[in-house]
Amino acid sequence: MSVTLKGRSLPSWLDYTGEEIRYLLDLSKKVKEESKAGKVFRRFTGKTLALLFEKRSTRTRCAFETAFGEEGGHPVFLSTADIQLGAKESIEDTARVLGRMFSAIQFRGFRQSTVEILAGYSGVPVYNGLTDQFHPTQVLADIMTLEESFGPAGGKKLCFVGDGRNNVARSLFVICSKMGVHFTVITPASLLPDQELVDRCSHWAAKSGAKIRITENPDGVEGADAVYTDVWASMGEEAKREERKALLGPYQVNQALMDKTGRKDSIFLHCLPAVKGEEVSADIIAGPQSRAWDQAENRKHTIKAIMLATLPPDGETPGSARE
Repeated sequence: MSVTLKGRSLPSWLDYTGEEIRYLLDLSKKVKEESKAGKVFRRFTGKTLALLFEKRSTRTRCAFETAFGEEGGHPVFLSTADIQLGAKESIEDTARVLGRMFSAIQFRGFRQSTVEILAGYSGVPVYNGLTDQFHPTQVLADIMTLEESFGPAGGKKLCFVGDGRNNVARSLFVICSKMGVHFTVITPASLLPDQELVDRCSHWAAKSGAKIRITENPDGVEGADAVYTDVWASMGEEAKREERKALLGPYQVNQALMDKTGRKDSIFLHCLPAVKGEEVSADIIAGPQSRAWDQAENRKHTIKAIMLATLPPDGETPGSARE
C-alpha cells in the first residue's frame, strides 16, 4: 500500500488507518536511526511552525521545537498571553491568519474542538499536542517504545491502569485497536471510558485482531508486556486530586502490581510528568523495568516523523485557508 499523508492534520488517530500509523512508526524509527548516527538534514528549511499553548509543557514543546529547528525550520511559541485565541478573536479567524503565515500549527490546550477548528479553517497541517480528549503524538511514541522492547506491536498486551477516561487512555484505546495491540483498561467503574469510544474501538479491534478488555480488577495486568499509568488528576482537574487519590489508591503501579504480570520482562510506561508515590512508586519509575525516559525521547522522533510525512514539500504551497 502506498501511503500519502501530505497536507494531513492530526487531531487524533480516529481518522487514520492502521497502515498509515504503521508508516509513521517506521518513519519514526528511521528518523531516530539518523539522529543516533549524527546525520544532519535541513528538510524544514524555509518552513515555519506556530506552537499554540494553553497548557504548560516540557516534552511536547521541547520535542516540537527541537525536531523542527534541527531540520532548519523556524518554530514560534505562542501562549494565550501572546495571542487572542478564542478571546477578542474567534478561533476560526485565528486559524485563517496563522494559515497564511505558517507552514503548520501545533495546538496544546483544553478543548478538542479548538484543534479541529484550527484544522478546518487554517488550510495547513494542524497537530494535536494534547487536548482533554486526545494525546495522539504521545501514544505514537508509546507504541514505538513498546516495539523497541518486544518487536512488532501486533499481538502484544498493553495495560493502562488508572483513570480510564483521560486523554492518554482514550488515545491508547484508539491506536491499539487499529494496530492489533491487545489493550486492557484497569479502572474504577466511575472512570470508565465512554461507550461511544469503546464501540468504535471494538469495531477496529475486530478487524485488526486486537483484544479489548475493561476491568476494575488490577489482576488484569496478568501476562502484560507493558503496564502504563498516568497522573490521577490531569491539568485542569487539580481540585479533584484528593478525591482521585482515595479512589485510585488501589491502582498504584508498584512492585506488587508489576509482579501480577507474572513476567520478569514486563516494562513500565508513563507519559510524564509523574507524581511519585501516587500513581507510581518511585522504585518502579526509576527501576530497570521503566521505559519512561525512552518514551520521552521518542516523542521527538515521532513528532519529527509526523511533520516530515505531512508537511508539503518545497515548492508546494499548502491549501488556502477557508473564508
